[in-house]
Amino acid sequence: MSEPVSMDTIVSLCKRRGFVFQSSEIYGGTGSCWDYGPLGVELKNNVKRAWWRDNVHLRPDLVGLDASILMHPAVWKASGHVDHFTDPMVDCKACQRRFRADRLDGTPWVHYCPATKGNKFEIPAGEPCKHCGARRTLCPECGKGELTAPRQFNLMFKTFMGPVEEEAAVTYLRPETAQGIFVNFDNVLQAMRLRLPFGIAQIGKAFRNEITPGNFTFRTREFEQMEIEFFVNPLDTIEGRPADEVWHERWIQERFAWYGRYGIRPDHLRLREHDAGELAHYAKRTADIEYRFPIGWSELEGIANRTDFDLKQHARSSGKSLTYFDEERKTHVVPYVIEPSAGADRSVLAFLVDAYREEEVRGEKRVVLRFHPDLAPVKVAVLPLLKKRPEIVRVAGEIRGRLARRWVTVYDDTAAIGRLYRRQDEVGTPFCVTVDVQTVGDPQKGEAGDGQVTIRERDSMEQIRVPIAALEAVFAELFDGAAWSGVAGRYPAAQR
Repeated sequence: MSEPVSMDTIVSLCKRRGFVFQSSEIYGGTGSCWDYGPLGVELKNNVKRAWWRDNVHLRPDLVGLDASILMHPAVWKASGHVDHFTDPMVDCKACQRRFRADRLDGTPWVHYCPATKGNKFEIPAGEPCKHCGARRTLCPECGKGELTAPRQFNLMFKTFMGPVEEEAAVTYLRPETAQGIFVNFDNVLQAMRLRLPFGIAQIGKAFRNEITPGNFTFRTREFEQMEIEFFVNPLDTIEGRPADEVWHERWIQERFAWYGRYGIRPDHLRLREHDAGELAHYAKRTADIEYRFPIGWSELEGIANRTDFDLKQHARSSGKSLTYFDEERKTHVVPYVIEPSAGADRSVLAFLVDAYREEEVRGEKRVVLRFHPDLAPVKVAVLPLLKKRPEIVRVAGEIRGRLARRWVTVYDDTAAIGRLYRRQDEVGTPFCVTVDVQTVGDPQKGEAGDGQVTIRERDSMEQIRVPIAALEAVFAELFDGAAWSGVAGRYPAAQR
């Protein structure tokens, strides 16, 4: 199993190369809030675009939705979020820091050891001090303060609708996107004339006032979800098994395979079943897709069989029927729901971590992000070999303009060609196009240009000479999934 890169390395790369910045950094930053920079927003959009294409555009049984972030407060009462969406919280009486009570034993703790005249140590999570044998009883952060008794803390952000801050105007920033799908079930059913089984997909912002967020973009207070609610007739069977159980298993396998399809290494993914004591009260079965982040194995996506809990709750609370009429059986049924729920931000982080490589090339370290071409923020970089030759710069600019109509393409002339290649490797650009003297010729020497440019492939670093007129056709093949070796075999290799 390959060793994962450290989180510090990823954070440094993200800031240096414009993937992710600390929110409000010039004012000292806002805790666990992050801004996606020029390359980060492209990467995140590509992840969401791939997810939407594969789950909505390419499937005949799914449609999309974009529900409002602000919803009627009765939605969150019916769903149970007002009364039960809580975590146990404790406070340190000395340093005032707050912690999730149920995760205290899973974090390192500070200890002033009496056996070493009060020397300060950081003890690994769950372990005793190796000098005195004591276990954590005080604040894990400062090591001095007593902790309060646990109390429940609601994770929803509360706000007010309209100009008056009164109880009647209370509303919430949604803590998940799923409820917007459930309350629109009948609208979508009637508008699209759908038949079970079918799904509704949504990508959108959600907000949770986490007590202890952290680990870069892994756990934040503002995040994006990519969720599907797949509705199944509970009366149906497939090969003798309840249809909801079969569809649940299909979605688990489909979603697990999706990450590998876009480059996540198999040994960095695993499935983890929730045991009976861990299951949500409405869930028949839940399985998590876990990724081997730098912080260890953690949830990337959850796929739950939520049964008919949500539709029944909203029907009971609103007084509106949320059923499906089974024509064959001539009866109304409340569908069961299979929910694949992924985090866009966690997915971006996983793809970043998994793409990261450090290699030695001719005695020098090369950092490269081996993104799948569909996810790479920049598809093509056009580089002039000599920026002081106007004809080279002009041709390079024209090529960038042509390719940018179809793919995200950048132009860069701010360094020597070797450094430009390394810069593009480090941000994961699959292909570089280099315009050189041979392309445009040398009028002073009476030499005509050959009208060809060099294409360099990121992973192999191989280079070929291709006519300028053929660039769109070549890249169309490559970005449609053709292997580099097959395309490169039709063109002469370029001299390095």
